[in-house]
Amino acid sequence: MDILSGEISSMIFERVVKHDIGDFSLDSQMLSVVTELDGKKNLAIIANKTGLSMGVIREVVSRLLKLELIEPVEDVVSEVDESFFSYLKEQLSIAVGPIAEIIIEEEITDLGYDPLKFPSKRAAELVDLVSREIQREDKKTTFKQNMIKKIKEKGY
Repeated sequence: MDILSGEISSMIFERVVKHDIGDFSLDSQMLSVVTELDGKKNLAIIANKTGLSMGVIREVVSRLLKLELIEPVEDVVSEVDESFFSYLKEQLSIAVGPIAEIIIEEEITDLGYDPLKFPSKRAAELVDLVSREIQREDKKTTFKQNMIKKIKEKGY
């Protein structure tokens, strides 16, 4: 399957260091794209910065892949930030009291993660797990609503 089939705007690529560099030439579009590829920016951001359409970006990336000058970045995992954890602790404390921090740490550990490197894609799951410790339904509902709002705000 071609990795460039379907939606590519969220894909991230990085330049490859080649020691056995052969003869090839880059046109201006290829050069502008390859200079923007840093392993962090997705193709939508690069298209915006270079002023190229996604169709042109697709063609350029395809050519750069064939030349083996770039490669896709695998498993880019964004992590939740400290402000999310602070808000989670604050909201859970309102519902269950001072034990909130311990509940959060235990759930993160049970999921097999370090609190400093918790993946944002699992934030909703964490919220669901810790909410199970809230006995009163009204407090549980308020907690979940506030956390869902925060997750959406953060883009997790």
